[in-house]
Amino acid sequence: MAKRTTGDASATQEPERASEESPKALPVNRNVVLAVLVLGAFVIILNQTLLNTALPAFMRDFEITANSAQWVTTIFMLVNGIMIPTTAFLIQKFTTRTLFLTAMGLFSAGTIVCAMAPTFAVLLVGRIVQASGGGIIIPLMQTILFAIFPRHKRGTAMGTFGLVIAFAPAIGPSLSGWIVDSFPWQILFLMMLPISVIAMIIGYFILANVTDRTFPRLDVLSIIMSSVAFGGLLYGFSAGGNTGWTSPGVVLSLSIGAIVLALFVWRQLRLDDPILEFRVLKNPMFTLNTALGMCVFIAMIGGMIMIPLFMQNMSDYSAMEAGLALLPGAALMGLMSPVTGIIYDKFGARWLAVIGFTLLTGTTFMFTTLTADTSFTYIAAVNTGRMLGTAMIIMPVTTAALNQLPQRMVPHGTALNNTMRQIAASVGTAILVTVMTGAALDPAEHGVAGLIHGVNVAFFVSAVIGALGIVGAFFIKETRQTETTEATVSSQRADSGGAQI
Repeated sequence: MAKRTTGDASATQEPERASEESPKALPVNRNVVLAVLVLGAFVIILNQTLLNTALPAFMRDFEITANSAQWVTTIFMLVNGIMIPTTAFLIQKFTTRTLFLTAMGLFSAGTIVCAMAPTFAVLLVGRIVQASGGGIIIPLMQTILFAIFPRHKRGTAMGTFGLVIAFAPAIGPSLSGWIVDSFPWQILFLMMLPISVIAMIIGYFILANVTDRTFPRLDVLSIIMSSVAFGGLLYGFSAGGNTGWTSPGVVLSLSIGAIVLALFVWRQLRLDDPILEFRVLKNPMFTLNTALGMCVFIAMIGGMIMIPLFMQNMSDYSAMEAGLALLPGAALMGLMSPVTGIIYDKFGARWLAVIGFTLLTGTTFMFTTLTADTSFTYIAAVNTGRMLGTAMIIMPVTTAALNQLPQRMVPHGTALNNTMRQIAASVGTAILVTVMTGAALDPAEHGVAGLIHGVNVAFFVSAVIGALGIVGAFFIKETRQTETTEATVSSQRADSGGAQI
């Protein structure tokens, strides 16, 4: 692999560069940095669910169909999924401070475009710009947290981060519904702009670089292949559950995505400076915990999709009541994330995951007996139990996965981990929607009970996936990468005169 050479000019700039780029120059107050990261994550994750209930307003103002309006959320998901795999390269190429400001700047610019959009096409352009920043921010934030917090405090930090991941989507639909009913839809974007700008301003003054910059060579073909592969798969799985798995567009999208993904992986394994380092999957505990994270995302997505469909279309509940039924569980999940993070720092991930998957699986099975008369209290209470189990899994297994890697590999680990979860969410949604529609009985013969039967079967499949998670959780081992190994890597870099490999 090529090494960077330094001449006299670069030598004279070395002290300044060291203070700017050295990962040892950690921020003075880690909690302040965590607060800024949480603020940035909050506004971006809130943005992902904020527009779900605003689609009728877009249809009315832009005179478009429901299928067209759905692209407001679909395009954001696709661009997010395309950007996430490239974050490992970006983190190694640029300082964390520069990348954070760029990501939040892109999100802010996209937000302004959306708020001022005169046509639906311009609104979609704004969403693309938003997503290009949003796709960078989550893996970047996880990388920063792992760089500035010692191992024994990473669970707590990730738990605090998890609070936002749970709470922001929970309030999104309800907040959006209230705003759209009371104000112009442009307020949905304008209210997010001050938050993102504040995060940028504070980040400008307090963030320092906390990761090694290895200055990898940009492989344009890998970027193109990554975009086609993950974009094709995400679109195919997203559309498959709605338009059918045999539709030409779905078959073509999934086929191209799968073929290009295989070629992309093959190319990354041959490159000296891969865009995404798939060799991290050779670590069995990283792979296991990443797989468990995918399982819990699929199971969790079941509740988020099936409960509103059941309550609004197969029972007599309103959209607001469906949102309120999900709110207690999401709020508890958010509140418990810091607690489970503290428990993880003391005891590790295994028993948290075992208990969490057991609780998630058991409560999901309780949703396999729904009827048209199932009470609001039952739905809300059981879903709250599901979310408690989810809170005991998501951040602990993510932290346990990344803790297996040396610090220099964490950017690749976060990128791969988040990419797999994004795919799991799309696959989970597609599978469960397909099961729900396929298992539904003829309404002409069985009435609404026939449709509910499909929901019950979908929850059964979700519970089986949770049961697989229980089995996998017993195999978690906290074989963490030792500090000695990382110290050896740092020593080797110092001995090479600052050369980056």
